[in-house]
Amino acid sequence: MKFYEVLRNLIDDNDLTQKRLADELNITPSTLGGYVQGTREPDFETLKLLAGYFGVTADYLLGLRPGPASTREESELLRVFRSLPNEQKQLFIEQGKTLLRFSAKEAAKSS
Repeated sequence: MKFYEVLRNLIDDNDLTQKRLADELNITPSTLGGYVQGTREPDFETLKLLAGYFGVTADYLLGLRPGPASTREESELLRVFRSLPNEQKQLFIEQGKTLLRFSAKEAAKSS
């Protein structure tokens, strides 16, 4: 998956608008729009900013193949996911996305 596709999915999954994300990251909406449309790519600092905001790695944003799990929790999560039947894997993903949206809303309330 290309960077702009990953970014677009993260924006959608977190129920954000491009304007809100641009405002929160202190970048211009037109710059962010270029990232989302695939006509621009961020510099390293902006890539780190986006990764930190969404709680993902730069590798994930760049669509690079994920490496081995780095923590015991990640290993457990992968083990559980891989043991599910295919029809339940999508449900598992959707539940995780719902948890992320809830966490983002709670964080927004507290700030």
